[in-house]
Amino acid sequence: MTLLKTIAPAAALIALPSLGLAQDGPAPGVNPSTDTVFILNSLLFLIGGFLVFWMAAGFAMLEAGLVRGKNVAMQLTKNMALFSLAAIFYYLIGYNLMYPLGTWSIEGVLSGVWGPGVLEAVGVTADAADDYSYASTGSDFFFQLMFCAATASIVSGALAERIKLWPFLFFVIVLTAVIYPLQASWKWGGGFLDEMGFLDFAGSTVVHSVGGWAALAGALILGPRIGKYKDGRVVPMPGSNLALATLGTFILWLGWFGFNGGSQLAMGSVGDVADVSRIFANTNAAAAGGAVAALILTQLVYKKPDLTMILNGALAGLVSITAEPLTPTLGSATLIGAVGGLIVVFAVPFLDKLKIDDVVGAIPVHLFAGIWGTIAVVFTNSDASLGVQLYSILVVGIFVFVTSGILWFILKATMGIRVSQEAEINGLDMAELGMEAYPEFSKG
Repeated sequence: MTLLKTIAPAAALIALPSLGLAQDGPAPGVNPSTDTVFILNSLLFLIGGFLVFWMAAGFAMLEAGLVRGKNVAMQLTKNMALFSLAAIFYYLIGYNLMYPLGTWSIEGVLSGVWGPGVLEAVGVTADAADDYSYASTGSDFFFQLMFCAATASIVSGALAERIKLWPFLFFVIVLTAVIYPLQASWKWGGGFLDEMGFLDFAGSTVVHSVGGWAALAGALILGPRIGKYKDGRVVPMPGSNLALATLGTFILWLGWFGFNGGSQLAMGSVGDVADVSRIFANTNAAAAGGAVAALILTQLVYKKPDLTMILNGALAGLVSITAEPLTPTLGSATLIGAVGGLIVVFAVPFLDKLKIDDVVGAIPVHLFAGIWGTIAVVFTNSDASLGVQLYSILVVGIFVFVTSGILWFILKATMGIRVSQEAEINGLDMAELGMEAYPEFSKG
């Protein structure tokens, strides 16, 4: 009945007298227009949230396809565990740490709110909702949790094939409970970077670069896989299943519509819905630009297209547009994504020259393209300041890289983070889990 009154209160009163609606308008204390905004905003968060959740499947398939067959079960285990741990520890600590709601122990820097997240009561009424003019707390929590979990997924792929399971999961707990929420509060929680005018619409820096910095610190401390760099050469270690990797990329591409579109944070007006649709279109254009740029560049450089580069080119395009998917034109979005695709093709061999072993290309895609995307905001959004964007990139980068590095060093000194040489050669599936993803193939 509320929806009927919202759509056409006068017509409803005339045409549907049997509903018993008051002849003089809505019941006292009811604001149908605000109800509608609350409902539609909450719906946007829920739809966007489950699309971003589907990205967890995308990361799992991408990583399963790009690691060798002897390590596939381990990657799938890590992805299941990291998402579940993120859900628990973001609830216990991270959510309130990320959104101080004006309650800071250090103004704009450190939240004064510690403790688990709390949802609204069952059957809550408008006058008791936490923020009746915005959206339900449950929808906001659910949506924000998905971003936190995606950050941890970025780290998983880069450190594949040689890291122990439990030290990695301990790192995930700290990343999702403290490191990610704390720096996110500086922008999305109304902290000092937000007050300076830092613009990061859906998280090229807040999510993707953070995962990239954490992965880079881990890769440097963990070291490369055995045999990856030999006698000055880079030894290729092809993944087990490029079909799975391609499926994972398309799943991530789909999930990104929720990632960026949901970050409009509103769907209660014509303008909001038009903007969400614009964001969807620009997100798609950037992915296409990144994929085509990688396709063409690998043909020119290597004389043959490289599928893994094309996959990562599409993902880099998506990361690149994430900082500002609303203001670009379709052409600009395509170009921004294309630059991300070019960055990946050059960055992968650059890291190999430095002997930084990133199994799935997560650092070029999420860190390098994330930095580019954050800078690219200034080309389409007149409110952006290049100085503020660069300063914010540095602040977040230094914080995440240093804290992650310290944590990796502590884990290395206490638990050890790398499997034995024998376990790495034989595969982590059997050494760490005692099972294989493809047992029939290993038996010949």
